[in-house]
Amino acid sequence: MAYAIETRGLRKSFGDQEAVRGVDLAVRSGELFALLGPNGAGKTTTIRMLTTLLRPDGGTARVCGYDVVKEAGGVRQRISVTGQYAALDESLTGRQNLMLFAGLYGYKRKEAKKMADELLDLFDLTEAGRRAVGTWSGGMRRRLDLAAGLLPRPEIMFLDEPTTGLDPQSRRDLWKAVRGMTRQGMTVLLTTQYLEEADQLADRIGFIADGRLIAVGTPAELKARYGGKTLTIRLAEGADADGVSRLLKSAFGLESQREEDGRIVKTSARNAETAHAAVGALLDGGTDVEDFALGEPSLEDVYFALNAARAREAAV
Repeated sequence: MAYAIETRGLRKSFGDQEAVRGVDLAVRSGELFALLGPNGAGKTTTIRMLTTLLRPDGGTARVCGYDVVKEAGGVRQRISVTGQYAALDESLTGRQNLMLFAGLYGYKRKEAKKMADELLDLFDLTEAGRRAVGTWSGGMRRRLDLAAGLLPRPEIMFLDEPTTGLDPQSRRDLWKAVRGMTRQGMTVLLTTQYLEEADQLADRIGFIADGRLIAVGTPAELKARYGGKTLTIRLAEGADADGVSRLLKSAFGLESQREEDGRIVKTSARNAETAHAAVGALLDGGTDVEDFALGEPSLEDVYFALNAARAREAAV
């Protein structure tokens, strides 16, 4: 299979700090691939190497079939990059901004007007497009930045944490815009810290931590592989939450988190039988359990499971 993006052993260091440590990545043409991880995990450094803004220290990377070091010009002609901040002229209207960018990309005036109107419509910005961008919300500006990124007709769009700092409604508006891009067959590589965002948008997800890619799959595959069943236990006020966590760990090997001042204990069980046995043991031991529920896993459960696995490896 020919991949839109493919890396082998990609590495980058800054002084003594190894930011990316041997990343092997394969993104299929036409898919939205989300690179998910905390701050400092290596997401942005990876994006900067793939977009030719940083030179790798080791390994190889090909984007649209072009080597990012030896054929950087070919890569740049086929990609577009949008980050956390919109590079727009606030004194111009949305339409004027798009026409300005279109002119820079070599469009004639008539074609620039046509493209600006089509993109404003695609991103639900037609009415706002008549107003100065300085009066727009952050989410609207980010969508306009995405629209501008489509002017060179890229084969791949790189989105580096594009919803950082946006309110929930603006984030969902941007999700809608990104879905519109993928429906047109564009390949998108998205980096994000938001688990829900990756779950909502991605065809496949790669979890990155400490500069390494530690898990890759569809959201459903990752949940099935790492998440297990989510067991939520509500305790009566004053119940011994520490004792509950100790029992879950010692008797069943289950790591747990506590919420609402300890009244809610959450854990991930590999199957329903284990979850029922754990609740039964608590009840038999006299723990005052008000309620419990067994649900399907989330990407948050996957995240905690992967972190727990990394902690166990580090302790060996």
